[in-house]
Amino acid sequence: MIYETIVTTTSGQGEIHIAPFGVQWRDGFVVISPFKPSATLQNIMDSGCAVLNLTDDVRVFAAAIARKTKFATLTINGFPGNRLQECLAYHTLTLHHIEEDDLRPKLWMEVTSTVSHGLFKGFNRAQAAVIELAVLVSRLHMLPSEKIMRELEYLQIAIDKTAGPQELEAWQWLLDCVHNHMAQQAGMQQA
Repeated sequence: MIYETIVTTTSGQGEIHIAPFGVQWRDGFVVISPFKPSATLQNIMDSGCAVLNLTDDVRVFAAAIARKTKFATLTINGFPGNRLQECLAYHTLTLHHIEEDDLRPKLWMEVTSTVSHGLFKGFNRAQAAVIELAVLVSRLHMLPSEKIMRELEYLQIAIDKTAGPQELEAWQWLLDCVHNHMAQQAGMQQA
């Protein structure tokens, strides 16, 4: 089972990287499988740590994918990482071991602390649709245009029925990414 979360890592130069990540819980560890190359992978390899943030604000997922303004983070006392300022909970993680892979190594992360700030009420359909579109947008370069449009049309139903202002804002950021991608694809086909 994969859980959609936000992973924050810090580069050797102190730059905070915020990335949506589907993670797995296995035998008490959090397993993160970033693609090679990626900032998340490099930062964890360099620092040996990460923070797993749990939020119901789907704008964070969309902003990270659409490269919008980063959401505020805070330092964590006694831990060399940062968390989202507005999160429901977070887990501090340290690298335990790596299962090497040419495409996506599995980073087994040990939970060193857990802090809760609020209750998770669950995602409504629009929030789930935004997260699904964020995953889709992160893979635009790998998918045929027809599949992208089919998925987008289906997800739009949930947006139309249950979205609030935050979901609509996040949806538009991701929709702009899809439209830009489609325009680039059309331009390459005409060239």
